[in-house]
Amino acid sequence: MIKILITDDEPSMRQGLADNLEFEGYHTEVASNGMEALEKLGGESYDLLILDVMMPELSGFDVCKKLRQQGNNIPVILLTAKGEEIDRVLGLELGADDYITKPFSLRELLARVKAILRRYSNSNTSASTERETIGLLEVDFENYVATSSGKEVKLSHKEFEVLHFLWENKQKIVSRDDLLKNIWKYDEFPTTRTVDNFILRLRQKIENNPNDPKIILTVHGMGYKMI
Repeated sequence: MIKILITDDEPSMRQGLADNLEFEGYHTEVASNGMEALEKLGGESYDLLILDVMMPELSGFDVCKKLRQQGNNIPVILLTAKGEEIDRVLGLELGADDYITKPFSLRELLARVKAILRRYSNSNTSASTERETIGLLEVDFENYVATSSGKEVKLSHKEFEVLHFLWENKQKIVSRDDLLKNIWKYDEFPTTRTVDNFILRLRQKIENNPNDPKIILTVHGMGYKMI
């Protein structure tokens, strides 16, 4: 059974989400703050984290950042009362998979939960089982493992997806909008800075000289091309 961890400092929100997700057939557990969430994630395996941003002491942004630094690639949906563009961009750049602003409809949340779980299930079943050599990395897309000189290199789930999409479209020009639509699943997005930052991080991991890239090239005015 799919297990979802709900983290929110508002008891009514926690219980309401848990009740509705349980009704949909998911198993849920709850955490009342960021530290409790990190403790639970360190000891158990979950399929999805629903994470409130505005919490005392340790915000949802901080939790998401710590998880990605630890190499934990659990899918994350951020919940927040903030609706500013910069907050959504920051959440996605920290490795979140989706962002929903309070107040939201239950139908919308359930649709996003199902979409993310389906996306991760498809990525785990359809990716190639072979290890691909991409610059300095040996990449196993099926198991989300990357190594360099025999040592594991930490990539977030989104970094793997961006790298995989470029790999599947190598020798082709891929626009920033292509990446946003196929990886983040947004038809429209207020900025392409998120894509540029992901490309920068990937170059630092696969290129001999990230300042003079030979593998992921910038095609000015159009996007990127993997050679």
